[in-house]
Amino acid sequence: MRIAVTGAFGFSGKYIAQRLLALQHEVITLTNSPQRPNPFGGLIKAFPYNFSEPHELEKSLRGIDALINTYWVRFDNPPHFTFAQALANSNVLLDAAKRAGVSRVVHISITRAHSVGFESGGFS
Repeated sequence: MRIAVTGAFGFSGKYIAQRLLALQHEVITLTNSPQRPNPFGGLIKAFPYNFSEPHELEKSLRGIDALINTYWVRFDNPPHFTFAQALANSNVLLDAAKRAGVSRVVHISITRAHSVGFESGGFS
């Protein structure tokens, strides 16, 4: 399968991409940091998110069978990152995936990561 993993150079996406490569899937990534060093060498090709150019985002997703979306904003930090903008960007991404013919989407959402810990007795 050809699979797109958002943020494959980041924490969550890196482990997902490693596993997919071990299973011999073809993997690409969408990222805000295409210039970041690629820990996978030439095994994963990086494409920019291009939220402001949805047709370019759609082009990056053509031929992809599944999208694993780890895109999120940890803190609402206007004007740089806001939850509202993350939601709008996610909608652009999902619309582009639909137009590109991506048949499966897995969305991973990480919430309240700062308040979860074993020392505190579990989840709050």
